[in-house]
Amino acid sequence: WQEMIRGFLPWILLLALMFWFWGAAQKRMTQGGGPFDFSRSKARRAHKETSTATLDDVAGIESAKREIAEIIDFLKSPEKYRALGAVMPKGVLLVGPPGTGKTLLARAIAGEAEVPFYSISASEFIEMFVGVGAARVRDMFKEARKDAPALIFIDELDAIGRSRGAGLGGGHDEREQTLNQILTEMDGFEAHENVLVLAATNRPDVLDSALLRPGRFDRKITLDRPHKEARAAILAVHVRKVPLANDVDLDQLAARTIGFSGADLKNLVNEAALTAARESLHEVNAHCFDLARDRIILGEERDTKLNPQEREAVAYHECGHAIMAYYMPNADPLTKLTIIPHGMAMGVTEQTPREDHYTYTESYLKDRIKVMLGGRCSEKLIYGEVSTGAQNDLKEATALIRKMIGQWGMSEKIGPLGLNIGEEHVFLGREMGMPREFSEKMAEMIDEEIQSQLLALEKATLDFLTEHRNQLDALAKAVLKRETLSAEDVEEILRKEEARKIA
Repeated sequence: WQEMIRGFLPWILLLALMFWFWGAAQKRMTQGGGPFDFSRSKARRAHKETSTATLDDVAGIESAKREIAEIIDFLKSPEKYRALGAVMPKGVLLVGPPGTGKTLLARAIAGEAEVPFYSISASEFIEMFVGVGAARVRDMFKEARKDAPALIFIDELDAIGRSRGAGLGGGHDEREQTLNQILTEMDGFEAHENVLVLAATNRPDVLDSALLRPGRFDRKITLDRPHKEARAAILAVHVRKVPLANDVDLDQLAARTIGFSGADLKNLVNEAALTAARESLHEVNAHCFDLARDRIILGEERDTKLNPQEREAVAYHECGHAIMAYYMPNADPLTKLTIIPHGMAMGVTEQTPREDHYTYTESYLKDRIKVMLGGRCSEKLIYGEVSTGAQNDLKEATALIRKMIGQWGMSEKIGPLGLNIGEEHVFLGREMGMPREFSEKMAEMIDEEIQSQLLALEKATLDFLTEHRNQLDALAKAVLKRETLSAEDVEEILRKEEARKIA
């Protein structure tokens, strides 16, 4: 008997393990996480009682809020619209740069709408198994139809909605199959189903054209970076729970944060509060916001120790930028000059626009390039040679002049041509598959014009700094001594030197 038991013991253990694994698998399947459950939708249903964001928490995008309010009203009382023959849009696409409030607006809709709200990231459709993405799309729409009227929110739609067959070697079969299923499900809606799809993307240019046609995403809501009044409204929302000192002026702060998105403004308020906590303050004052703004724009101060020669070279480099920014009539006003290393930069010359810009003139762009070249020209004037410190300035100046000539027609020699020069293509090989818009001779002419204009702007910058050499020396001496100069400090130094030269 003992020998028989020893012979059957391995089989008994193997069967026990098999039954244990089978029981564990059954238990996981009953809890919705089984190994055969990968085709189920990953969409999360938001509950109104747990959704804390509302439309009152969204500021600075009033036109988008009006559009969304109309859609919410349609879901709540569809009879009012049907009586007039109106049909609810099948899809709404939220378009805008990162941080402008697309996902926040969707969370606010979840808190406002009295209908089931399903949210999912587009990347959650794709798995290692073939066909899983399409199966999850079918399951998600099936669940939404059961709870109609309902809302589905797909974040980062470009993860699966990119143009089919684009790029070198074709497209991604699994991603395209998932996209095809979304197209089929959206186009198969009936009016009485009342299921609306919301989607967000910051790359509408790469989306498949079939997604954007009427009947799929009927309506686009564009969210842009906020203007001054909108920034003040956004700041007012984010400082609700922040104890502010009397010297904090939100309108003035909004004027100094041109180009900030809603997410940037939220980060600004949080950084200011962290600064106040670090300094053991009971209120967040204007100085805390100044430090927070510098941290975001200029980067964190570094402890890099430069030798005296490098420190002097950095000072002259930044003073070259500063003098050009101060004197060029169309350049953005100078805000701060510092030779304290911030982020990846050895020194910083900060400029702040007077107001929001939506279009740019040729004179503004040329003055901007002169400011970029000011640092390099200052080094050439003082030391007779240039250093590697102007690498990023040259890169930005070249890219800007290329767009001016190739895309915006700002060249008498080339003429009013709008070519795809300087455009970035998101798909590998897409540029090779596009027809050539210009000949080799035209490409050579454009290259020559870019070089010619850059050389002319560099010469004008170098001549200007040579004429103001005494001011350059005085400003460099002051910044070497004090390390950081405000716009008022720079103006005082330059005016004194100018008066001394006249005298």
